[in-house]
Amino acid sequence: MIRNYIKIACRSLWRHKGFSIINIIGLAIGMTACFLIYINIKFELSYDSFNEKADQIYRVSTDIIHPDLTIKTPSSFLQMGPSLQQDYPEVKANTRIGNGRFLVQYGELKFQEDNGIFADPSLFTIFTLPVVKGDVKKGFGAPFTVVMTETIAKKYFGNTNPIGKSLLLNDKYSASVAAVVKDVPPNSHFKFDMAISFATREKLYPNSADVWADMGCTTYIELPKGYDYHKLQSLLPAFASKHYTQTDKKEGTDYSFLLQPLKDVYMDIERGGAGDLHNIRIFSIIALFILLIACINFINLTTARATERAKEVGVRKVIGAARRQLIIQFLGESVIICLIAFLFSVLFSYSLLPLFNQLSGKVTNTSIFSHSYLLQLFILSCGIGITAGLYPALVLSGFKPITTLKGKFSKSSRGILLRKGLVITQFTISIVLIIGTIVVYNQLNYMRSQSLGFQKNQMLVINFHNDKAIRNRAELIKSELKKVPNVVAATVSLGIPGFGYNNRDCKIENRAGVMQQILINLYEVDYDFIPQFEMKLAAGRIFSKSFGTDTAQAIVINETAAKTLGYRTPAEAIGQNFSQDERTGKIIGVLKDFHYESLKETVQPLCMRINPARTIAFTLKIESKDIPATISAIQSKWKTLVPERPFNYAFVDDAFNKQYAAQVNFGNLFLYFAVLAICISCMGLFGLASYSTIQRTREIGIRKVFGASVTGIVNMLSIEFLWLVIISSLMAFPLAWFAMNKWLQDFAYRIAIGWWVFALAGVITLIITFVTVGFQAVKAALANPVVSLRSE
Repeated sequence: MIRNYIKIACRSLWRHKGFSIINIIGLAIGMTACFLIYINIKFELSYDSFNEKADQIYRVSTDIIHPDLTIKTPSSFLQMGPSLQQDYPEVKANTRIGNGRFLVQYGELKFQEDNGIFADPSLFTIFTLPVVKGDVKKGFGAPFTVVMTETIAKKYFGNTNPIGKSLLLNDKYSASVAAVVKDVPPNSHFKFDMAISFATREKLYPNSADVWADMGCTTYIELPKGYDYHKLQSLLPAFASKHYTQTDKKEGTDYSFLLQPLKDVYMDIERGGAGDLHNIRIFSIIALFILLIACINFINLTTARATERAKEVGVRKVIGAARRQLIIQFLGESVIICLIAFLFSVLFSYSLLPLFNQLSGKVTNTSIFSHSYLLQLFILSCGIGITAGLYPALVLSGFKPITTLKGKFSKSSRGILLRKGLVITQFTISIVLIIGTIVVYNQLNYMRSQSLGFQKNQMLVINFHNDKAIRNRAELIKSELKKVPNVVAATVSLGIPGFGYNNRDCKIENRAGVMQQILINLYEVDYDFIPQFEMKLAAGRIFSKSFGTDTAQAIVINETAAKTLGYRTPAEAIGQNFSQDERTGKIIGVLKDFHYESLKETVQPLCMRINPARTIAFTLKIESKDIPATISAIQSKWKTLVPERPFNYAFVDDAFNKQYAAQVNFGNLFLYFAVLAICISCMGLFGLASYSTIQRTREIGIRKVFGASVTGIVNMLSIEFLWLVIISSLMAFPLAWFAMNKWLQDFAYRIAIGWWVFALAGVITLIITFVTVGFQAVKAALANPVVSLRSE
């Protein structure tokens, strides 16, 4: 019986090749899109799950509470981890991670390693970071010891054993390699190439080890399996009060501590997490939409052809077939179609996975033939076959044999309405995706083309990583670099738009005459910084060598800082007092607001001060002509001036573009999946139009005999489907507006969704529909009526 079902199914598929191809390819494309999105979502949700103790690890995060704002940071006090383990027996272990950047040399090899960390030995027992060579427990606790990943070990030592070998750090310190570990998995929220022992940090910065409240690291603790971490969370305020004494506290600043389960860390955007649950939900919905569209195609085409199977059903029922058997037969046919689509989907997924990884900006997986993905896709295919085939099976198996064998079978009005409703659903989804794509790309274009309030083009940044020897002769190096052809200007600073900044607690006199405590972002600059970046002055003046007090008794703030202090105009802030670190003085100028971060963020209060002792990078303004030759000349000059440090550079505009990388990847994926959804919808529409045209072949012939024009027939056949698209548009517009308006709320600076977006999406859909349906309509209209009517 089963063999008979399969044979009949194959004959039916072969007899109606066109409809079979549309069904199979549509389902294959839908499955492929759904499968690729599934791989991406599974990867995003798998962060840190490779750790064997993932459900026992918690990060101790901090809310820094200022009078004007609260900063959520993943960092915590330097001695918090050890103190927690000492005070509470439930804390089985703790580890600390601090940022570490080093100039590393081994023999003739010399590289700036920016992906280094300071770490305790317990890092490798709390987290699952397998040791390949050496012994972390014995060798890594001492000062100036290093643990390297396999990739970095090979970079410096090739195939030789690195254990015990010495590296030179920052041209000063000799550090021995204690162990080599496997590369950190790509789905880890923190990554490093090289770990330096925390004991080294305490040697390099001896004063910080004595300050309990130094905010200098990220702390993780390990708790017993099954322990309710909320119990320890409730004890943290008393714990902090015990250790964070009154002498440690800064005026106007308080701290609140939070235990975060490791599984939540990656998705915590407020504390620097790179995951985005919002986007994951969006892509989950898109995957379901695409799959739904493919299933709708299957249902529509199968039920539309119901009349062709009616006599078959009648004969089978007359000779004794039960309805249950017919349902199984038709479900079996749909499952076979889905399994064929499954084979195509495997091929498509295998071919498109590298492109998908490129578009998503991360390697979510290198092969679909791992992690039981094929089994999951196979089960999905069977599920789709049963789900999509259930309604057609119920419809086909419900025909009455007497009626169908008499040839009196007629189209059900309910069936026609259902098919129209499904087409409307398809195109509603497609139009929503078209509008979404237009909005996403407009928002990205807006952010990238918006004036930032300063000159960012042709600004080349050379980071010398706080090298004191370079900093001490920064002015000399600046003057020499300016002699390079096509170098227009040079400045040195700590803090550059797009490259980050520091912040400081500061007291500034507000409009009421009170010294207001404010946490303010800080750039430490030289006299050339503001003119070179062409920042605009709102009031007062900028730093000048003509005023000797500017080096220690002057700051420049931005308009947002002036507004935060209550000043109605920038001019009112000029001459007001400030106190910051060891400095006191006056505000000498107010700059017009400029965007020193992505336009996703609002402009925050900012101040600048002259401080040559804390600069870390040169910024050169270069001519736009022959940039490669200019960079080569700068590199040659750098090697002459600073032979001890590699020439590493970046451009300011590239730094801003990188800030939008995640949004660009999101936009690209959104576009591609929207196109797939439209293609699948058009395939279904093409199939329905073909079938509708075939059903009306004699009608078209009669109309042509009576003088109907080709244009009239095309309009007659097209207008029904065009009305469905118009109805879909009216349903899609409010849904798309609601969804995309909500998505735009994540951006501080965003576009308004204009009426033209909806009009454009509607026109695009109408054109696509007319082309899809019109092809069949023109073909039918041009057919010779004699052929269609000769049997009448």
